[in-house]
Amino acid sequence: MALDEKQKTDLEDFAKKIKDYRARHTELITVYVPAGFDINLITKQMESEKSTAANIKSTSTKKNVQEALESLIRITKGMKQAPKNGVALFAGNVSKVEGQSDFIAEAFEPPEELGVRLYRCDQTFVIDPLEEMLEVKEVFGLIVIERNEATLGLLIGKKIKVLQNFESFIPGKTNKGGQSAARYSRIRDNMAKEFFRKIAEVAKTEFFHLKELKGILVGGPGPTKEDFLKEGQLVTELKEKVIAVKDIGYADEHGLKLLVEDSADVLAKQEIYQEKKLMEDFFNLLGKDKDKTAYGQSPVESALKIGAVDKLFLSKKLDKKLIRDLEKKATETAVKTELISMDTDEGKQFFNLGGIGAILRFKIK
Repeated sequence: MALDEKQKTDLEDFAKKIKDYRARHTELITVYVPAGFDINLITKQMESEKSTAANIKSTSTKKNVQEALESLIRITKGMKQAPKNGVALFAGNVSKVEGQSDFIAEAFEPPEELGVRLYRCDQTFVIDPLEEMLEVKEVFGLIVIERNEATLGLLIGKKIKVLQNFESFIPGKTNKGGQSAARYSRIRDNMAKEFFRKIAEVAKTEFFHLKELKGILVGGPGPTKEDFLKEGQLVTELKEKVIAVKDIGYADEHGLKLLVEDSADVLAKQEIYQEKKLMEDFFNLLGKDKDKTAYGQSPVESALKIGAVDKLFLSKKLDKKLIRDLEKKATETAVKTELISMDTDEGKQFFNLGGIGAILRFKIK
């Protein structure tokens, strides 16, 4: 899910601090422990790396690497298990003066689950996995359903998050014939309808409040998915957000992955369409009513300062620090920020205009 302002600010500040450190030699240790991973295995790995470091030729580099590893080993040994979202570990001598010591050792639990395991010894710390969490992510609801099972999830950026899994316990077909078979069939149909309605109600609970929700993908075998959309009484606001209905043979966690894979074309078109529409609106207003727009860093910052910006547009090709600074200023005045890629002609045109633009709430004299 999108980070709240405090989470975002804390992550930005920490990432910037860690990114600014430089070592004179290859002696800064970065360790990423993914969510759910055995912290004891990480400790053993670092103990092994400490033994290997004994082979480093430079006496000072060897000393610094081993001390960095020792400090992280003390941290991991103090943990009974990895934090809920995993943990990022950083240690090393960050002194800017040759021969002097300025050791740091940091353990940071990120606001989102870490999905990467990494050990690196370098002149800088690795912060890419943390910076990726700061990127604006598209959110899509996922529903895979058959008569006997259903799973709901979210596609957040490129990650799939499983929300809930359900079994219906609808009995199988009977071997009896005549009126008994017809009666059992009606019972199964009624139970299926109730199951569909239950899943629709859960979907409302999970998806309805999500302001970031861009669309919903539905999958299932045969006609089941269509039956769900017809009989499940999914609220109109959510039904209107269904952008793809795919034939998927599974209704479990694996089914969610298949649904996302089969919907890749739809997702790509959806994102590009939304981006093209945003840029078309901006350029149309720029041509017809220029005073209701602003572009360029200085004019846009001035407009943000007086609360005149209604919607902020930033090219993804801009410097990341500049993007975050402007996003932070936008948040202070409740302004929605849209990041514009270079995947469309409109996006390229926008970057050539400076990559910073805004639609204004009122004209600035």
